[in-house]
Amino acid sequence: MKFQRSVWPLLCWLVVVGTIPAQGRPRPAQLQMSSLDGQFLVATRKLDDPHFAATVIFVVAHTGEGAMGLVVNRVFGSIALQDLFSEPVGKGGGTQVELRYGGPVEANLGFVLHSADYAGTSTQLFRHGIALSTGLDVVRAVAEGRGPKHSLFLAGYAGWGAGQLEHEIARGDWLVAPAAVELLFDADPGSMWERALRRAGLAL
Repeated sequence: MKFQRSVWPLLCWLVVVGTIPAQGRPRPAQLQMSSLDGQFLVATRKLDDPHFAATVIFVVAHTGEGAMGLVVNRVFGSIALQDLFSEPVGKGGGTQVELRYGGPVEANLGFVLHSADYAGTSTQLFRHGIALSTGLDVVRAVAEGRGPKHSLFLAGYAGWGAGQLEHEIARGDWLVAPAAVELLFDADPGSMWERALRRAGLAL
């Protein structure tokens, strides 16, 4: 899979949340909870939707208008950093990085979750030393060896309309767990779901 500059845009999460479809969503007044920004959603064993079964999602936005998150424990394959640019990157451009499935919505959009030791023009900071960047600045920084210590490259995202995520949590599809750098950037995504399940129910 190759991305070009035109499909790895500087993406504001407010714009994305505003365009999430509202199909079948309950009325916002029915279910309310505090924002889950920066937390994990962990699929329960009853959730058998193939898009989300046994997944761990990092929530990047959760408001009364809807929610957006990134699946962090499914691997697509790998990609050379050079393939994310339309012009030569130079030294480091051939570096291969693991590419993960961020969700079923707009798989041509790219995101980088990373440790908070890097901050660029597109970076949004969360608690627990976690950050999200959506511009090519972080990709170039990684290629040039001045990027974050830890990073995950993801394609696509998961989105919910107003009240939809709250309804799914109340139905028992998802558990909420505190996010952790050591789990998010662990080299073994295959066991992340089981380990995240054990974190569910801990104080946020």
